[in-house]
Amino acid sequence: MPELPEVEALAAYLRDRAVGHRVQRLEVSAISALKTYDPPPSAVAGKEITGAGRHGKFLDIAFEGDVHLIVHLSRAGWLHYRDSFPSAAPLKPGKGPIAVRVRLDDGSGFDLTEAGTQKRLAAYLVTDPALVPGVAKLGPDALTADEATFAAAVRSRRGQLKGIIKDQSVLAGIGNAYSDEILHAAKLSPFAMSDRLTDAQLATLYEMTQTVLNDAVGRSVGQKAAELKGEKRSGMKVHARTGLPCPVCGDTVREVSFADSSLQYCPTCQTGGKPLADRRLSRLVR
Repeated sequence: MPELPEVEALAAYLRDRAVGHRVQRLEVSAISALKTYDPPPSAVAGKEITGAGRHGKFLDIAFEGDVHLIVHLSRAGWLHYRDSFPSAAPLKPGKGPIAVRVRLDDGSGFDLTEAGTQKRLAAYLVTDPALVPGVAKLGPDALTADEATFAAAVRSRRGQLKGIIKDQSVLAGIGNAYSDEILHAAKLSPFAMSDRLTDAQLATLYEMTQTVLNDAVGRSVGQKAAELKGEKRSGMKVHARTGLPCPVCGDTVREVSFADSSLQYCPTCQTGGKPLADRRLSRLVR
């Protein structure tokens, strides 16, 4: 799933490539992907793209006249920029992985695509990003929050630390992959309780969140959209590296599996050398 660094990089790429161009037309192939009806897709035809940014993991493409295309790429969604399209014919609804296509005045444009059968990519055409329910519920941005705001957000909920920092209503932008990386860098168990962190541990968690995310943004921004997934994988120390040696201490990276996800961690770095039980209701290791 694209997280804060990848969405930031996609926004930067659009600012460089698409901002200043006018929309020829916006086509919706996957009707279920467009969650709004007012304004309609035809409302952006002829409008200039004036900006691109993000709200947590939501991509925000702004058009003149205070219209925004807000996109959540979900688990299998992506943005593909095209220098040209093979045909000028409109997309046929329900055909292929393309959910939304934006054609620009110079013949270029971009597709929002989604692989697989679980179609969860969501696009919203709105006059205010806050009208998107997921955006309205976001907590402070994990990359831009100051230490006091970050600490207050983490301490606002009681729960296992991994779940807390990837809860978008607590901190916006962190998902499964970067939560593994941040907790590894902070030397904290994913099952540590948020309300039992010492001030020193919370300060380290904030510092490592900034370090991991800024490093990932630095490696991602400037890359072409097609290169971002590989860049993300190359920077991981524990996430998706089960069975490989930890690059910090050499211990074997372990995994805890859940029904629809998993986490990776290093026992030596994070849990005092004790492996976590690999079951959904694993007890805490502090």
